[in-house]
Amino acid sequence: MDIYASDEEKGEEIKQWWRDNGTSVIVGCLLGVSVLVGGRYWVSYQQSYTENASSHYQQVIALLANDDFVEAENTTQQLLGEFAKTPYAVFAAFEMAKQSAADDDLARSKTYLEWVAANADLAGQIDIAEMRLAQLLLDAAQYQQALSLVEQPQTNAFDSLFAELRGDIYSAQGQQQLARAAYQNALLSLSQGEARQQLLQLKLDDMSGSTDG
Repeated sequence: MDIYASDEEKGEEIKQWWRDNGTSVIVGCLLGVSVLVGGRYWVSYQQSYTENASSHYQQVIALLANDDFVEAENTTQQLLGEFAKTPYAVFAAFEMAKQSAADDDLARSKTYLEWVAANADLAGQIDIAEMRLAQLLLDAAQYQQALSLVEQPQTNAFDSLFAELRGDIYSAQGQQQLARAAYQNALLSLSQGEARQQLLQLKLDDMSGSTDG
């Protein structure tokens, strides 16, 4: 726009500019408002979603404390179905797996742990689920399936625990040489002075002089 033009000329230029660009400006403003309103709605929805998931998880804990396993399972299933993307679904699945194992319902415990392994977002939660699954399979003498779960953790923090569990599985199979190697790897993965060093050393000492069966 010419800054030296008359007021009348400026007015005409403004009108012409508005005729040429008015629709785009209006659409842009409407889109901006929509994004702002939609963003606020999404934040509010996410907050409500998470709070509902937390409430369901607290219900699971309370029901288990009152030995109401049936209702706890119903609430957990609702969490796994409607709130699967929240951490509370994983927490509830772990709690139900633990209670199922305590009740000697290993099949149900296995189902919950498998759900965690398949759906958890955090690598550490997946590692924990797979270790607990492997322990269940070891107790059921399903050694090869157990070994397949503890070949390699997703996080280095579980290197020693995975190696120790491999040692336990090999030992149960009578493969003492492989068990010793696994326990030694577990020891090497620990920092000096960690409490588990003594336990691992005891496992190695118990196997001293033993040969593969």
